[in-house]
Amino acid sequence: MSESEASVDWDAAAPAFDDEPDHGLRDPEVRRAWADRLRGWLPVAAADVLDLGCGTGSLSLLAAEQGHRVTGVDLSPAMVDLARAKLAGRDAVFLVGDATAPPVGEQRYDVVLVRHVLWSLPDPARVLRHWRGLLRPGGRLVLIEGRWGTVSPVGISADRLTGLLAPVAGHVRVERLSDDPLLWGRAVADERYAVVATE
Repeated sequence: MSESEASVDWDAAAPAFDDEPDHGLRDPEVRRAWADRLRGWLPVAAADVLDLGCGTGSLSLLAAEQGHRVTGVDLSPAMVDLARAKLAGRDAVFLVGDATAPPVGEQRYDVVLVRHVLWSLPDPARVLRHWRGLLRPGGRLVLIEGRWGTVSPVGISADRLTGLLAPVAGHVRVERLSDDPLLWGRAVADERYAVVATE
């Protein structure tokens, strides 16, 4: 989570966070659906993955199971504790910190993976530039976002996000996720997608 989401008590939310099908990935079919998508977004060879706003580490675990080295960052100490427990014994490190300015060095990662964080930030263009600087040459941003709700939707549209990425990425691929109910544990009608952005 990020500083701008500080109004939510993520430490209090942590114990029940994984109860949502797409958070805890406890259902084998939901878990497999996310693992398959992640396999298509991450490099084939072992890579250094930075999972920003990692929550309880569900995507971090999938990445580690696929042979990647993971660093997770979340603002909530309770979320970080749960992620550390979930990935105990794996090649993973979890840090408490702000996803917009993570406590890591520049050009250290092959992938910056961010799920449902960017939409909440007041200056996403600035944050995307910063995240781009955390990547090694040839690295990729993997951004999972959406616009949720139909009456008063919140989030960021794929069109807006691809526009924000234009100055920092030469190639941007959008993958629609709304039509795959296995990812969410149910059918959804709102806009959900992933963007993979490279130099």
